[in-house]
Amino acid sequence: MQLTHYNTNFKKQQFPITLICDNVTNAPNIGSLFRIADAFGIEKLILCGDNIQLGRKMAKTSRATEKVVNFEILESASDVVKQFKLDNYQIISLEITESSKPIHKVQFLKEQPIALVIGDENFGISEQILNASDNIIHINMFGQNSSMNVVQATNIALYEITKQLL
Repeated sequence: MQLTHYNTNFKKQQFPITLICDNVTNAPNIGSLFRIADAFGIEKLILCGDNIQLGRKMAKTSRATEKVVNFEILESASDVVKQFKLDNYQIISLEITESSKPIHKVQFLKEQPIALVIGDENFGISEQILNASDNIIHINMFGQNSSMNVVQATNIALYEITKQLL
């Protein structure tokens, strides 16, 4: 028998993870981020940028999770990252760079909360934030393409991080 929302035995849990979105503006992507923020029990979702809108398209994808996920809309992801660094968070950026490490080879610290930064659908994470990061991680890919959708990548990253924090 297939289980539903009402009869699964998943244990509700919250992890010390804040997801910081650097100019992720696509409404369906934002809706999906709300959904995975809820699914992975992260503390907070912070949407940063000039043109963040939580309209009908976002709500259709989020399936009402925007009502239960703690979130904020702020202008500057750089300023948010600076504050989180001062608050002793591990700043982890999900981006493919010359110095990024494969996510499965990184040990995430259980003693320190995590700020996971994801970037703009087209341009990624700003250089300023990458320079402020404690770790830059990527997901190994084996096809011809060198990137994947920001939401799919975030799903994989949150799975690996929460698996380590359990």
